[in-house]
Amino acid sequence: MSAPESSADGTAPTAGSPPAAEAVDLVKVYGEASTEVRALDGVSVVFPRGHLTAIMGPSGSGKSTLMHCMAGLDTATSGVARLGSDDLTRMDDDALTRLRRDRVGFVFQAFNLVPTLSAAENITLPVDIAGKAVDREWMRTIVDAVELADRLDHRPSQLSGGQQQRVACARALITRPDIVFADEPTGNLDSRSGAEVLGLLRRSVDEYHQAVVMVTHDANAAAWADRVVFLSDGRIVDEVTDPSAESIAERMVHLDSAHGG
Repeated sequence: MSAPESSADGTAPTAGSPPAAEAVDLVKVYGEASTEVRALDGVSVVFPRGHLTAIMGPSGSGKSTLMHCMAGLDTATSGVARLGSDDLTRMDDDALTRLRRDRVGFVFQAFNLVPTLSAAENITLPVDIAGKAVDREWMRTIVDAVELADRLDHRPSQLSGGQQQRVACARALITRPDIVFADEPTGNLDSRSGAEVLGLLRRSVDEYHQAVVMVTHDANAAAWADRVVFLSDGRIVDEVTDPSAESIAERMVHLDSAHGG
């Protein structure tokens, strides 16, 4: 695998281009007065192109909220959420819908495949919905990467969990998105299938210069990342570059203790 073309510390984008995504003093508040919850409390973070970033933290720390705000699935209360040079916080619903369709890839814990469609049809679904022609050369590249060329005619029920998640990864990559957000992508998989999916995400970063942001609670999964960002009580409290499962687990123990877990 070739090395990512970003700075060694994992915090700066490739020279001459904006990062894939960036949060600046991002705040998300739910409820009002006595029921107010600050799910995000002034988060600033950069997600460079050509990097796999893992987001970790105790339950309720703001991991999923941060991902949803950065992906245009939720609206921040204040601050800035950028995709490339575009500020999501200034977009209307129609613009956000187009952005999610054309420029963001999603991989979910539950796969979210359409059961009546074949693997190939699930992969090309975002392109078909957009009414665009499928780039067949790119399709072949992705299918080769997920190693499912002989399973394209199969429906999800005919595939293993690992195969279904690899279809979901291929679907996330088919539009050549600016960034892929993966929410607990190995949560429903055994260790072998999980490693296959993480290897695919790693390849998409190293070979295709894709930006991937992965929310996970699994230290072994996070160890595939270039860096791990730790959240607690809606704030970034730590960051590790070139992580190992051991260094991640050690920090999570401290966070869980501080959080009362």
